[in-house]
Amino acid sequence: MLHSLVGETTGWVLLAGLLFSFVFTFVLLKFAANRLPKDLGRDFAFNGKLSAGKPRGAGLYFVLVFLAAALLFVPIQAEILIYLVLIAAAMLSGYFDDASDKPWSEYKKGLIDLIIAILVAVTYLNFHPATVTLGLFGITFTLPPMVFGILVVVLVWASINVTNCSDGVDGLSATLTSVTLITIYFILKKAAPNDAFELLIPLFLMALLAYQWFNATPSLLMMGDAGSRAMGIFIAIAILQTGRPFLYLLVAIVLILDGGLGLAKISLKRFLHISILKNTRTPLHDQARKVDGWSNTQTVFRFAILQSLVSVAVLCLLR
Repeated sequence: MLHSLVGETTGWVLLAGLLFSFVFTFVLLKFAANRLPKDLGRDFAFNGKLSAGKPRGAGLYFVLVFLAAALLFVPIQAEILIYLVLIAAAMLSGYFDDASDKPWSEYKKGLIDLIIAILVAVTYLNFHPATVTLGLFGITFTLPPMVFGILVVVLVWASINVTNCSDGVDGLSATLTSVTLITIYFILKKAAPNDAFELLIPLFLMALLAYQWFNATPSLLMMGDAGSRAMGIFIAIAILQTGRPFLYLLVAIVLILDGGLGLAKISLKRFLHISILKNTRTPLHDQARKVDGWSNTQTVFRFAILQSLVSVAVLCLLR
């Protein structure tokens, strides 16, 4: 680990980590994308057939590079090491689904997400008290560990799945994730300094930037579930580190609305036979493109602008 050789994580070490994360991701995506599974085109997705034949599962590369950068350039604590293993598990579960000839069932993926979410909750509670701060009000209180653990499981499971469901437009989920993670980074700096974990966020962002080079419209490849599930769990872990987990509802509001409304719509229909949003296509990015006539670029920019406005408001009001 480079930081241990120089005695501390200096600006030069961080810069080396950022370059490592970007350059190695770029090189892998540039020269090894043909080794990834090929997308078959999704009948249920708007213009899904246009994706047929593109490399899928690029999340395998950018997450592996991020993990390597974290191990090399960040002081690794036991808690962080466990989180890195769980991020890898979420990525691999998504990649094996991407590479499968027959897509995994929703129940199988949901169960794996649940197990990972439980492990995140157990890990967090092992290293932190069950204390929550309402970030916009400065009110701090302690919950019973069991209640807190259940809320963490819900957070992690929801974050994985809404992020996954938002992955349907070139560049959209990675852009929204980037805005969300930048917001969380500033929350950490302002309200809950954690030098070791803070360093992980820019390393992850640099890997995402390299991926975005190839995923901007018209995309050359796609992250697949390998990328979206890893992004979702990383967002959840990052917001937990702030001690203000309820801020997830604001710093990821566009991801939640875009991917979460579709999950709610399907779940209510399937399990309770309740129909909602009958005249609205979900995910909302399909409503924007199919019904409202937005281009891919307009959808990405407008969704990112909306999230940025909310994020700025959160940072201004944070206590």
